[in-house]
Amino acid sequence: MTQTPNTPDTEVIPLPEVGQVVQQLTEAEGQQQAEVFDEILEASEPGTIALLLEALPRDERHERWEQVAPEEQVAVLNLMRGDPRVDLLRQMPDEQIDELFAQLSAEQLIDWSDSLPDAYTDRALAQMGERQRQRFERFDLYEDDEIGRYVDHQMLVLRPDASVKQAQRFIRRIELDCNDTLFLTDDNDVLVGCVSHYDIQKADPETPLSALMADDARSIRADTSLFDAAESMEHSDQLELPVIDADDRLLGRITLRFATALVREHYEAQLMATAGMDETHDLFAPIIKGASQRAVWLGINLLTAFLASATIGLFENVLTQVVALAVLMPIVASMGGIAGSQSLTLMIRAMATGQISSGNVVALLKNELGIGSLNGVLWAIVIGLVAGWWFDSTGIGMVIACAILINMLVAAAAGVLIPVILDKFEQDAALSGSVILTTVTDVVGFLTFLGLATLLFL
Repeated sequence: MTQTPNTPDTEVIPLPEVGQVVQQLTEAEGQQQAEVFDEILEASEPGTIALLLEALPRDERHERWEQVAPEEQVAVLNLMRGDPRVDLLRQMPDEQIDELFAQLSAEQLIDWSDSLPDAYTDRALAQMGERQRQRFERFDLYEDDEIGRYVDHQMLVLRPDASVKQAQRFIRRIELDCNDTLFLTDDNDVLVGCVSHYDIQKADPETPLSALMADDARSIRADTSLFDAAESMEHSDQLELPVIDADDRLLGRITLRFATALVREHYEAQLMATAGMDETHDLFAPIIKGASQRAVWLGINLLTAFLASATIGLFENVLTQVVALAVLMPIVASMGGIAGSQSLTLMIRAMATGQISSGNVVALLKNELGIGSLNGVLWAIVIGLVAGWWFDSTGIGMVIACAILINMLVAAAAGVLIPVILDKFEQDAALSGSVILTTVTDVVGFLTFLGLATLLFL
């Protein structure tokens, strides 16, 4: 068991003030910027430095990186997103990269390897000792969405026959973050039980730890998904939980702080996924790389736009005769799109927190259809009256009112069913749900509006 390195006393810049510091850096030039950055380095923690470097254009980022002390570089890189981290590594000379990789632990390399090119991962492994390489290979057995890959291996572990007195000395000697439990294992590292620090402190010094084991101790399997593990941790009322493999051997622990960070990253990933991106993207990604990453998403959107346009083209005759229809079409699509996105957002959030199952989908669908019906009738009347008055045509008012009502009902149903269907096919609803929903509401909205208009006016 190794003690967690002490973090130097540094000032943490509050997040709202980071923008002000970025402005100071970007407004300064040359030597002046270097001096400003030196002052920041002296007063800030690695996490703040990582944020500031990511916020700088790449040329300035590379220049400021040279000012970061070699002994601080691993800590800063460890807190950066994947793309900007790789960007800095690529502009470093080979000998400097080797010196940096020699400082990496197996746990850090596992975290980096998810976004690190294979050549860099192999190079880092070559700089590690045999024990660290074995640890890396053990972590690498698990997928990048399983908690076993990222468990914290710094924990307090003793044998069940150890005494309370021995445990008290052990706890006093070792300082760990989010630590309130001592894990007990047998000679084969199989988890036997857990004892809280509170029980250890108040017990008789000669009492064996096995007598203090909690009856309801919880653990997490190493193949559990990251998000499910974080959810279990947050609902456990503990600061830490043990993580075990398929043979019940203790691999490490998950802490409340790590679980909170995982949940935050999960929702950030979902937010980025709605635009076809991920949370590792660099704010100042190279133009060609950034364009290629977004091109596919734009192409998918273009196909859906052509589908909507083709639907409009089916009603060219009525559009040329009733110009008002062209003016009102965007309203139908927009109202359906907003209504659908509300249902879709609700579903994605509920699915992310594990609140959706086959048992409540039908009930939720009925509820959303009820909400869609009420809002559909309300806004159909309002828009129908306004359109009828605007174009002095009762027929146009009736057509758009009916189209609004139908499209909002379809949108509500689509907002519920699309993420459920995508989940059945193991697709990310946050990534593709909004594109499919927009296509559905556009096509149904135009088809209904123009179809009704054709029946009435032609």
